[in-house]
Amino acid sequence: MNFDNIEYLQRGNNRQQQAYSTLTNNQILVKLKYFDPILVGTIPIDIDIESSDLDIVCCFAHKQEFIITITDSFRNEGNFTIREQKSISDFSIVANFFVDNFEIEIFGQSTPTRQQFAYRHLIVENYLLNKYGEKFRQQIIELKRQGHKTEPAFAIALELTGDPYTELLKYETEDKSPNR
Repeated sequence: MNFDNIEYLQRGNNRQQQAYSTLTNNQILVKLKYFDPILVGTIPIDIDIESSDLDIVCCFAHKQEFIITITDSFRNEGNFTIREQKSISDFSIVANFFVDNFEIEIFGQSTPTRQQFAYRHLIVENYLLNKYGEKFRQQIIELKRQGHKTEPAFAIALELTGDPYTELLKYETEDKSPNR
């Protein structure tokens, strides 16, 4: 699955189609185009629950330019906030706001988008969902409904020990060839 272009959402479930409409009608990714935006999180891989938001990762070379772009583009949206936060490997700029029926979270770092943890988790989680099938997908959704965040839900379902965010990344090296 290529997550770089959101066209796949048009062929998805109702919520994915709504997400596509919200993102395209409001030109959200267009406004972020200079920052290599990628939609990540639960909606692209169909494990979202009612409260799930649209998570977009971005990469910036100049923090202030990113902050100005985000603020100028989205400050008039519902409940707009922007903040800087320290993450595991870098500092991040995080903006939240509401558009249509979705909360949107934009997460920017100086790390290239395809190297950020959220994108890497998306790829691994999609692989695991395809590997283990629909029963596994439903187990993840149920764990999320019980209040678990996505990565901890996967860790519980896979009986992983340790930090779920780093443990999941161990699956990046697993052979993903179709002949397995």
